[in-house]
Amino acid sequence: MIRKLISFAFAFLLQVMVYAQTDQVMQISTIDALLSGVYDSDFQIGKLKQYGDFGLGTFNALNGEMVVLNGNIYQVPQNGKTIQPPLETCTPSAVVTFFKTDKTLLLNQALDFKQLEQFIDKILPTTNIFYAIKIKGKFKQMKTRSVAKQEKPYRLLKDIVNQQAIFDFENSEGTIVGFRFPSYFKGINVTGYHLHYLTTNEQAGGHILDFVIDNAQLEIDEISNFSMIVPNNEHFYHVDLSEDKQADLEKVEKLQK
Repeated sequence: MIRKLISFAFAFLLQVMVYAQTDQVMQISTIDALLSGVYDSDFQIGKLKQYGDFGLGTFNALNGEMVVLNGNIYQVPQNGKTIQPPLETCTPSAVVTFFKTDKTLLLNQALDFKQLEQFIDKILPTTNIFYAIKIKGKFKQMKTRSVAKQEKPYRLLKDIVNQQAIFDFENSEGTIVGFRFPSYFKGINVTGYHLHYLTTNEQAGGHILDFVIDNAQLEIDEISNFSMIVPNNEHFYHVDLSEDKQADLEKVEKLQK
């Protein structure tokens, strides 16, 4: 029995080391599945640590926004009070990587979300690979959101965000965590920029709707590898993923009250 436990522990450690050494994005499910109401899986968030120490996502039943930073997993539910959930908690959608800085820049100008996208796009070597984006510093304004835990039968995400909770921060300090995915990943992930936020005191955050930078440091991780695990359940097996859901995605990502 002891030998089996040692063998299992060694295999687990080896797997973690392999992923830690690989410049790779790992994703749970697809964005179109989430848009279609697939809000449950049996993938525990503790297992995400095998695949990354940085990222974002959500939790089963859409119970809040996920921020993964420095190996810690944070949950921002609709009440806005950030917690670190049990590692047995499951996620239907997440994206993580082991963050390794390839480029660092200081941002000391008042860039909003759209302006930041344009600024970063100009300095990228290509828009056809994956990028992990980390921005740590001070923000004159930060607007985030979260949604309430859902009950079955689940409504579509585009309808749920009409009741989202919005949080406005002024002169906030914290870290933006996110990714830039290439345009050819339409239907698989949010193409372009998808960003979440965590305050420095770890008490608040959420899915970013907009912001204005005061003074911050931008770090970019250039990534060329991608892997994905899809939910192993009847809902995912039978959901129709053939429709173009780009209009729904744009509503979900940018909707504000």
